[in-house]
Amino acid sequence: MDARTHMNDISAVASMSDPLRRKLFDFVSRSAAPVGRDEAASALGVPRSTAAFHLDRLAANGLLASDFQRLSGRTGPGSGRPAKLYRPAVGEIVVSIPERHYELAADLLSSAIDESHRTSEPIRQALTRVAIQYGRALGAQAGSLDVMLESSGYEPHNEGDGVVTLTNCPFHQLAQSHTETICQANVALLQGAADGADEDPSHVRFDPGEGRCCARIVRPDAT
Repeated sequence: MDARTHMNDISAVASMSDPLRRKLFDFVSRSAAPVGRDEAASALGVPRSTAAFHLDRLAANGLLASDFQRLSGRTGPGSGRPAKLYRPAVGEIVVSIPERHYELAADLLSSAIDESHRTSEPIRQALTRVAIQYGRALGAQAGSLDVMLESSGYEPHNEGDGVVTLTNCPFHQLAQSHTETICQANVALLQGAADGADEDPSHVRFDPGEGRCCARIVRPDAT
């Protein structure tokens, strides 16, 4: 999840603070079929225009999906105008503050298990290799290590002298209970990201500290 996606998810969740909007969302979510504006308005006892406004806001925020259908089932002249229908969106809205990425950790661990089973490679070695590969892809996509760190929730802080401290761990809860495994994967991921962004992977150092990520970025001009 990049920073823009995270902010969009926060906006989506914030939009649910309106009681009527939440009731409309619940009504659509529990319906066995797509819901029209008239049906929603009637069910909640509000004007059609009010239901339409809030349904469209839910759709704009990614919480509902919408399309147009002719409810009569007829086509051609005299069949009437298509009605706008709403249904739950397929995607998920996930918000955590500070930003966490447990789905990435799960993907890394699952891929490592698959690779270990396929190659008979020890699981920890497979995890390191998989994490480096994932990191390379993230670094290449971001174009720079700094951009990758910012967009992936590490909250980098420039300490000066080439040292960048990562003030947030995207895998915090897992790192608390499975420190060695998760920190190993995290450092490998960041080293892969550095390599993918054409930066020396050795700039990523394992340097755990209280209240921050286990890795730091130490560039050649660091003292």
